[in-house]
Amino acid sequence: MIKRKFVVSGKRKRAIAKATIEEGEGRVLINHTPYQNLDFLNKLSIEEPIEITKNVLDNFKFDIDVNVRGGGSQSQIEASRLAIARALVGYTKNESLKKAFSRYDKSLLVADTRRKEAYKPGDSKARRKRQKSFR
Repeated sequence: MIKRKFVVSGKRKRAIAKATIEEGEGRVLINHTPYQNLDFLNKLSIEEPIEITKNVLDNFKFDIDVNVRGGGSQSQIEASRLAIARALVGYTKNESLKKAFSRYDKSLLVADTRRKEAYKPGDSKARRKRQKSFR
């Protein structure tokens, strides 16, 4: 029997998460550690796509390995959440699962495209202008 693998990515600000999904016994690893070891709120946000999948498909027999690089800790969590949801929808090809994710939270499948604003020439920040003194 050939094991089928599926790789997708999720982005949030500078954080990039790559999720690999395959048939298994329900393990979810983020940077080679179980997601249950995260703090409480981060663990809950990672569990959201997993719980929705359990409700729609009645089981969760997938092993998901997420590698996250860059960005801050919260951006990494949100990128991982996006990658996990996209991996589940892409691997199962289940339209009702996709609709359930969209109904619950659109950001489970659609990336937030906001990025940091670029610095302007001659200024020290993106919006702040130099002060003038006419004395």
